[in-house]
Amino acid sequence: MAGPRYLRLAEALKADLERGLLGRVLPSERELARALGVSRSTLRRALDLLEAEGLLTRRQGSGTYAAQRATFQARLQGFTEEMEALGFKPATRLLKGERARATPEEAFHLRLSPGEEVWRLERLRLADGEPMALERASLPAWALEALPEGSLYQALEARGLRPARALQRLRAVLAKEEDALLGVPPGSPLLHLERVSYLADGRLIEFVKSRYRGDRYELLVELR
Repeated sequence: MAGPRYLRLAEALKADLERGLLGRVLPSERELARALGVSRSTLRRALDLLEAEGLLTRRQGSGTYAAQRATFQARLQGFTEEMEALGFKPATRLLKGERARATPEEAFHLRLSPGEEVWRLERLRLADGEPMALERASLPAWALEALPEGSLYQALEARGLRPARALQRLRAVLAKEEDALLGVPPGSPLLHLERVSYLADGRLIEFVKSRYRGDRYELLVELR
């Protein structure tokens, strides 16, 4: 992957973390920067990205740790399919849609080079006419010819680009003023989901951040 050195470094460190090559406790920033042949500022930017993705945990005065994670398998569904399976009537209100140059965060998660473009969608997801989630999705520009009017996954499937697998993280957060469209006051509990989705050939096809209402949504996972 071409691009800023810290992005390439973050990608390499991510691969090492997922293979367990860095161990539970990482070396100090000084030692790691020396071993990798990079400046501490470059290393720090790469570690910032990995921490934001939930792969690292920094503890003041203690060090940097690889996150301990439980891994499970579940069925990959789009919002429309999921709501229909739960007995709701899904609907979507497009708040913003554009084709633009990828941000550093989008480039990192979708493994894009600087200057490449993405389709960026911000949508309010409804269930039985009531707000369920605020969703921000980014896809490589080559994935779509135009923004879909209906289900994103159905539009991708029509182009032979149906996601085959995904990695998803979930955490509890509190609603902010920017979440007002969900119909809940600031401080209300929300579920924050982040997902990267892959095609069967390994290409990254989607990076999504969603905030679900804690009083209307629960995550049901079938463990195998």
